[in-house]
Formats: sequence, structure tokens, C-alpha cells
Amino acid sequence: MFTAFLYALALSSLLYSYTRDRQKTRKALMVAKNSFFKLLPEFSAILILIGLALALLSPRAIAGLIGGQSGFPGMFITSIVGSVTLIPGFIAFPLAKSLFDSGAGVSQVVVFISTLMMVGFVTAPLEIRYFGKKQTLLRNSLAYLYSFVVALIVGGIIR
Repeated sequence: MFTAFLYALALSSLLYSYTRDRQKTRKALMVAKNSFFKLLPEFSAILILIGLALALLSPRAIAGLIGGQSGFPGMFITSIVGSVTLIPGFIAFPLAKSLFDSGAGVSQVVVFISTLMMVGFVTAPLEIRYFGKKQTLLRNSLAYLYSFVVALIVGGIIR
């Protein structure tokens, strides 16, 4: 129901924008279309990799590697994967749900999402260019540690 509400809101906002200024709305739709097609190859590759991983790894294997009983080693595995992966949030959260449904533990999924969103191993060179090496290393280190703190708190609350 909520999804239908969001679609209706988006459509009505688009129609409102179109009635206010047709040219700007068309231009915005063209920019959105171009952005979508630029993201499509990366998005498709990520979805294929995720699909393959979930197809090749049984829920039992996932639970063994990163299940609730895997403890810190499972959290460490997901933290490394999350730190070196560059996935946008709109893909990461459904992936986390799939992992959770396949047997991954709460703390392991939380540390994965936290490191994925906050630790930028792939983007570190760009960040170093703008903020400097010391600041980048400090931010990423604190974000990495904070991910474990959050995972332990959320895992403790949900259990």
C-alpha cells in the first residue's frame, strides 16, 4: 500500500511539474533517462553477481559463513565485503534482506550495510585528493569501528 502511495505521489508530482513548465519537465526526464542508462551496466552487473552468489551459495552455506552463530568472524567477513564494495543504497537494502532471508545473522547484515554505506575503500583515492590522506584514513577507520558498534547494539536489541 505504501509503495502504491509513493508511486501515486511521484506521478502526481510529475504531472504537476509538467503543467507548470513543460520544457523543464521534459529536460528533467531526459536527464533522468540518461542517468539511468549510464547506471544500467553497473546495476546489471551487480544484480547478476548477487543473483549468482545467492544461487550458488545455499542458505545453509550463507548461514554457516555469516549466520547469527558465526559471531565475530562472520561480522568480519561481511565488514570486508561491505568496505570494498561500491553498491548504491537502493540495491544494498534489498540485498541485505535477501541475505537475511537466506540465513545471515542480524549483526552480520548490519555491519555489512554500515560498512557498505560508510567505509569507502574504493572511493578512498578520490577522497584523499579532496580531504587529504590523514582525514580519509581517520574517517574510514572510525566508520569501520562504528559499524561494529552499531551491529553489536542492533544485534543485541533484536535478539
